[in-house]
Amino acid sequence: MDDKDRILHLLTGPIQTNTYVYACDGKAMVVDPAGEGDRVAALLADEGLEVSLIVGTHGHPDHVGGVAALKRASGAPFLLHAADAEAARRCAHDPSIPLPVDGDAPAPDRLVAEGDVLELGSASFLVVETPGHTPGGVCLIGRGSAADVAFVGDTLFAGSVGRTDLPGGSARTLMASVARLGRELGDACVVLPGHGPETTMADERRSNPYLLRALRHDEA
Repeated sequence: MDDKDRILHLLTGPIQTNTYVYACDGKAMVVDPAGEGDRVAALLADEGLEVSLIVGTHGHPDHVGGVAALKRASGAPFLLHAADAEAARRCAHDPSIPLPVDGDAPAPDRLVAEGDVLELGSASFLVVETPGHTPGGVCLIGRGSAADVAFVGDTLFAGSVGRTDLPGGSARTLMASVARLGRELGDACVVLPGHGPETTMADERRSNPYLLRALRHDEA
């Protein structure tokens, strides 16, 4: 990541989800606004940043519950994978994850899919489909001035992986997605998950039992 770029880390929503802001050339991409969308918008305005993109790594309420308020305040487009759009649309009323969020997410202004590239000044982000936690889970892999940064949602955590016991989850599919990240991300990549501390791929390759198991299975 270039020195002129910034990553802001906010804790938002009822279970204090990691909401990230990637700032480049005065513009901002907000990843996973879980709640308090008005507060996020006000904070970024105070920072002199224009919200250009709002991206959900998946459609659970603890990741998109603040999208509607942030979109109203900023006017920025909301991006999400098609497979999670319906879940996001009813996220405030999801009986499997009953959380008091700002409200249901709006319909995506743009559907993202494998291979799409999101542009933000000199930074760009490759969309990689990583289903398993949800059918429409994606990771955003930094390129350009955002090289060696990855927003991974609930696919991979420091020392762990996302749960698969909610509707649409699949342990086998998630392990394939985790193995893919293990193959494709370099050791220097800073991994920014939806919950818990940030990590690096080098650390995860050394000590994450789920990633190690996924990679062994992938090689078999």
